[in-house]
Amino acid sequence: MKFDTKLLHAGYEPKEHQMCINVPIYPTTAFDFGEVQRGADLFDLKVEGDIYTRLSNPTNNILEKRLAELEGGVGALSFSSGQAATTAAILNITNTGDEVVAASTLYGGTCNLFSSTFKKLGINVKFAKGEEPEDFEREITEKTRCIFIELLSNPALNIIDIEKLAKVAHKHNIPLIVDNTIPSPYLCKPIEWGADIVVHSTTKYISGHGNAMGGAVIDSGNFNWEASGKFPELTTPDESYHGIIYTKEFGKAAYIVKARAQILRDMGSCPSPFNSYLTISGLETLSLRMQRHCESALKIAQWLEQHPAISWVNYPGLKSSKYYELAQKYTPKGCSSIIGFGLKGGAKAGEKFINSLSIPIHTTNIGDTRSIITYPYLTTHRQLSDEQKIACGVTDDFMRFSVGLEDVDDIIEDLDRAIKLSQCV
Repeated sequence: MKFDTKLLHAGYEPKEHQMCINVPIYPTTAFDFGEVQRGADLFDLKVEGDIYTRLSNPTNNILEKRLAELEGGVGALSFSSGQAATTAAILNITNTGDEVVAASTLYGGTCNLFSSTFKKLGINVKFAKGEEPEDFEREITEKTRCIFIELLSNPALNIIDIEKLAKVAHKHNIPLIVDNTIPSPYLCKPIEWGADIVVHSTTKYISGHGNAMGGAVIDSGNFNWEASGKFPELTTPDESYHGIIYTKEFGKAAYIVKARAQILRDMGSCPSPFNSYLTISGLETLSLRMQRHCESALKIAQWLEQHPAISWVNYPGLKSSKYYELAQKYTPKGCSSIIGFGLKGGAKAGEKFINSLSIPIHTTNIGDTRSIITYPYLTTHRQLSDEQKIACGVTDDFMRFSVGLEDVDDIIEDLDRAIKLSQCV
């Protein structure tokens, strides 16, 4: 099946679900084991099946299968949020004393997770001082267990050359983890460029309607955990499962099976089946929504670039962007819906601008059907130090605009009116 067909059919057989055309919601906490031996086999991971919704649920399973097919992975695991997915992706292959090398231009919440919470767990995250593959390689030590980046960073919108960075990671026998939230698999499939693990906040474009929290981890199945020699969690006996060795029992799916059997089991950050149902419903229109998002965002970015009250515009789809060539390589169908721009007048003008808008909603989400404006300096990145804000590309004049599906001319008219009012002293 091609991409658009997978959006509607991948991972689902109506005959296995009472011939329901739509994916049904399974609002149950537990499942009947049947015979005693089958229950024992389920808990020993000898047979497939559902035990308890914290571990798996038929509705969640269908979403996972669909995402795995869309990204080109061997398996996927759904979570209650994107932040939970990122946390699990890292914890699945790290222990106290290990290190992670990450891009410095990550989403503010991820920066907090990496620099504060992981630090308390004894996991040290080193942020690369630059965007080139060699900037990441300089931070790698024998303790490094993975490299983590966002394909299109939130909110700086920088693009790192995945193909080159994957070669650096593999040279040092560690996996590359890519957050693909902003592009979605419609615009780019990082696994095709060498990424080993993909994470998503499905709350954003995957769901697309601002009505369901969720996250996901997709395993490419391509990384050789045994050959690496750095991941005993996967290659030595797990005493919590009677000494099972994941790479021996599950081969290419070792990483994603362990993430479910151990991390999700113990952390309990599973999604509600109802949220998975909403996410599946939204996912069906992903390609149509992303096309409209990209077309409108490019038109608005080009308009903003010519506006006298706008200091700068950051959108990788603009020919003036330093990321334009990389965008043509990795996201040739478009650069998603996020536009960053600087409003003349700084904070005072910014406040007046946001308060004068009629169509965009002032909140922190992105990837909604509705247009959303965010002032990262005082919201999403507020907890970061000034140094961290600058590293993330967040200045006091910076506006993050997530373009929705409204008529693009209506959006431009509203922006123009608010910008003019913001400049009135």
